[in-house]
Amino acid sequence: MAQPPHHEPAQLSVALAFERAFRRLGIRRPLPEFRVEYRAFAGLRAAIRLWPERAVVRLSDLLADAAPAVLEALAEILLARLFGRHASPEARELYLTWNMTAATRHRVEEARRARGRKRLLPPQGCNFDLESIFNQLNQSFFQGELAVTRIGWSSARSRTLLGHHDPGHGTITISRWFDSESVPHYVVEYLVYHEMLHIQYPTERNGHRRVLHSPAFRAAERKFPLYQEACQHLRKMAGSEVW
Repeated sequence: MAQPPHHEPAQLSVALAFERAFRRLGIRRPLPEFRVEYRAFAGLRAAIRLWPERAVVRLSDLLADAAPAVLEALAEILLARLFGRHASPEARELYLTWNMTAATRHRVEEARRARGRKRLLPPQGCNFDLESIFNQLNQSFFQGELAVTRIGWSSARSRTLLGHHDPGHGTITISRWFDSESVPHYVVEYLVYHEMLHIQYPTERNGHRRVLHSPAFRAAERKFPLYQEACQHLRKMAGSEVW
């Protein structure tokens, strides 16, 4: 009879890594039984759920080929987060180094394209055409060299996620909140321009942090002709009670 997946050698090895990290963190409670499951997530998702006598760990199958030291570093990070501790700088450094390698980012983006679902509305909204704005900005600021698979409006009128560039799907999404006749054209232009800069300046690494907006990114962002006015209008919108 086949053994349950969490008893397979690979998962058992990771479970032992969690046990070692648990002891290393000096957590004052009985050692739980760690059960590890690999799932076909669209990204590098990792989660842990604790019961009185066991802990279930669900990891992206993209982690299955990671070195044992990387998995043990991740175990320490997850447990530290769960129990309100601080993971060691060595663990954070090791995991982030692996996470930011070109090979890892390539696999993650491939998985997101294959497994993830990207829902966005067409670029032509009620008041603004995002594709036309993208093309105009591309010629004016990027010599027409930037490319996206799709650009469109979000399905929800989000006031928290204003825009998003997804490198895995090659898409730019702008919150439908801005598709309003009350919004100046330059504000929507600035939002599209900001997301286009994420294509030109991908996420970088600074020590234990991932840097989304590098100094070069910020310098390029300030070159937008109405940068100050756009930021001021966005702050005004964010502070309004009704929109």
